[in-house]
Amino acid sequence: MSIFASQFASPLYLPVLIVLILIISQSIKMVNEYERVVIFRLGRLSGIKGPGIFLIVPIIDRATKMDLRVVAIDVPKQAVITKDNVTVEVDAVVYYKVVEPGAAITQVENYMFATSTLSQTTLRDVMGQMELDELLSERESINRQIQELLDAYTDPWGIKVTGVTIRDVSLPETMKRAIAKQAEAEREKRARIILADGEFQAGQKMKDAAALYAGMPAAIKLRELQTLAEIAREKNLIIVTQAQTVEAGNIAALSQAINERKK
Repeated sequence: MSIFASQFASPLYLPVLIVLILIISQSIKMVNEYERVVIFRLGRLSGIKGPGIFLIVPIIDRATKMDLRVVAIDVPKQAVITKDNVTVEVDAVVYYKVVEPGAAITQVENYMFATSTLSQTTLRDVMGQMELDELLSERESINRQIQELLDAYTDPWGIKVTGVTIRDVSLPETMKRAIAKQAEAEREKRARIILADGEFQAGQKMKDAAALYAGMPAAIKLRELQTLAEIAREKNLIIVTQAQTVEAGNIAALSQAINERKK
């Protein structure tokens, strides 16, 4: 045993032991649940490993780690000319994740840069086909349309676009003033329409009342007396009427109204 220990500790076996330890340490790999490793063996795609612990062949195998979590891309502001020739600046956020790590490595050189660049061009293309009113009022539809286009373009790369959100639409100051004037004119138009409708309804009711009074002279007489009674409630007021139109009932009504006022 002492002879074996002395041979193992000799300078001949010590470098071999160090090399074995290095090979084993380089062979054992571990990745998290949300990660995968793409293995290339002698330049050829060998497979996808993970999650957990796995082994590779040092020097022969080359491992590339991929993150499968959702990534958010902040698309910088893009100058867009709408269909009705209005220049606006739009920025958005694109959410995507890697669903096929092998395709993300072999089908595109840099999937993150490619997805970001494609998001910018798609954003300009889609919004350039719309008018300003659509751009301001149909954001959900635009988000869905951009997402579908991006998802179709990035599918061969093993990328899944999970969402697109338009964050801000910046308008020129002149266009903001024009939109404010348009909104003010629209509110004024609605106010005039409501006023005219009220006048029409009031005129219709007066027409119906006139037709009713024309068929019932007694009703219009009662209305006249009611009006006189209301006028008589005012203090220091003298009412002058035509003698032939004042009957006994009229005088009685006027007297009653005047007495109530004095009380």
